[in-house]
Amino acid sequence: MTDSDLSILRERADKGDATAVDELIELATEQGGLEELRRLADQGNTTAAEQLAELTVQ
Repeated sequence: MTDSDLSILRERADKGDATAVDELIELATEQGGLEELRRLADQGNTTAAEQLAELTVQ
């Protein structure tokens, strides 16, 4: 995924697109993207918070 694709995905997620949020969480989890997961968790996403907790324990 290019930086441009990621930016578009973030924009969609920020506008409330649940599919985009799920895709971001999946990508961040696969790539160890703690900052992305933290950003989503700070916005109230419980799935991102759970994934963040799992990655930080490992």
